[in-house]
Amino acid sequence: MNQAPKPTDAARLLAQLQRHQQSVHKPLAGNALSPAELFFRAWQAQRLAGAYADLLSSERYGPGCRFFLDHVYAPHDFSQRDHDVERMYQFMLRFLPERLLHTLTLTIELNNLTRDLDAQLLTVLTTQVGVTDTLTPQQYAQGYQLCDNLDVRRHQIDLIGEVGRGIDRLTRMLLIGPTLRLAHGPAHRAGWIELQDFLEQGFAAFKHMQGADYFLQTIQHRELRILDQLMDNAADPFAV
Repeated sequence: MNQAPKPTDAARLLAQLQRHQQSVHKPLAGNALSPAELFFRAWQAQRLAGAYADLLSSERYGPGCRFFLDHVYAPHDFSQRDHDVERMYQFMLRFLPERLLHTLTLTIELNNLTRDLDAQLLTVLTTQVGVTDTLTPQQYAQGYQLCDNLDVRRHQIDLIGEVGRGIDRLTRMLLIGPTLRLAHGPAHRAGWIELQDFLEQGFAAFKHMQGADYFLQTIQHRELRILDQLMDNAADPFAV
């Protein structure tokens, strides 16, 4: 069972990325977020910044927290990057060692799940709760309750921890950092700019932490608490 990348894995992957036809970048047609999606993502980012203000201000954990706010929950259209991730995943199935493949698989699962849950929640908020250009914590809680997907939300939180621990382990593998640096030029020249920058910055943020256990445990603990408070109609569901 191949658990760690070998020098030949990295060299072979880079060579194939530079010449294989599947590495040709395919830009998506314009798919800008709607005003409602932009508002919703901005509101969620603000909520998360408040709940994790202590991590954001931490020298050790701040870059990791900022990565999530800027590259996962930001009011920005990530459809090109997400499309690139899934296309490259199919290509890299033949080259990635097992541990990397497992983490990448979970990352795609988490991304798709989060996108679907956010879309469902936004639909409920706008069509059933009556949200327009303002959103209160109480309305947000009502939306959660109407979606009635508590088990799926808990699975999402579990996935965050599992993906984070997988990335944390990858930062300790000697070849990952050099491979990302070597891929920078070819990836940018081929048009994979959003995907490459996402990978580099995520790796750097977790590498900076030098151990992400406390960071991930804090996120899981707080999100589970907030989830319970949203479902229980707490006066301040985001109090942590």
